[in-house]
Amino acid sequence: MRYSEDETRQYHIQVAEGEVGRYVILPGDPKRCEKIAAHFDNPELIADSREYVTYTGTLDGVKVSVTSTGIGGPSSAIALEELVKCGADTFLRVGTCGGMQLDVKSGDIVIASGAIRMEGTSREYAPIEYPAVADFEVLTAMVEGARAIGASYHVGVTQCKDSFYGQHDPGSMPVGYELKDKWDAWIRMGAKCSEMESAALFIVGAARAVRVGSLFLVMANQEREAKGLPNPVIHDMDLPIRTAVEAIRVLIRRDAQKG
Repeated sequence: MRYSEDETRQYHIQVAEGEVGRYVILPGDPKRCEKIAAHFDNPELIADSREYVTYTGTLDGVKVSVTSTGIGGPSSAIALEELVKCGADTFLRVGTCGGMQLDVKSGDIVIASGAIRMEGTSREYAPIEYPAVADFEVLTAMVEGARAIGASYHVGVTQCKDSFYGQHDPGSMPVGYELKDKWDAWIRMGAKCSEMESAALFIVGAARAVRVGSLFLVMANQEREAKGLPNPVIHDMDLPIRTAVEAIRVLIRRDAQKG
């Protein structure tokens, strides 16, 4: 069933088939889209609907796009579903996170190898036993991109949740005891960081047979703060954006070689 007034366009993102490239960068914040699109050749604003802003341009002569997803799994899953219907098949989430291990410092990049499914969206796609993992080709392209620009990066598991304040103020929650115990468990298991979108994106990508990867700027690390270690808050998204752009260039070259 089509809900959009214009039946050629997807209901939420208001994009039509053919208006996006196969490679799409997925920031959360709509205001980051223009900054990301500035790295494309001849970027054009395609749609601005709800939390979803889409630009399309080219990189190395290949059509590429950027679409914002808003915050959390539900809106991210909608964006991915509708972009797939428009012809995209390779997605690179670029966002922010909070570090969890003490060596994951403000300003670093985390490239997610997998995600802890402590959220609700992915459960409507796959049983909880199915792992949320990044596509290997996208993951390795992101690593190559980070190395190309000289970024300090980490590769590992991200914890995904639905409540921002459940992480930052668990003591105020009636189930704070559970949140604190699980947070400690994730740290002991080596989780690198915490954010809100990757588990849903990885699982939806697997369900729809498309490639998905995620990388994040570490804004700060509450574990370093708790131990009195240096912990500035960093907002500059330049490094993660450049890493994603370089990763797409890597993927374009690899895909061309594969034919």
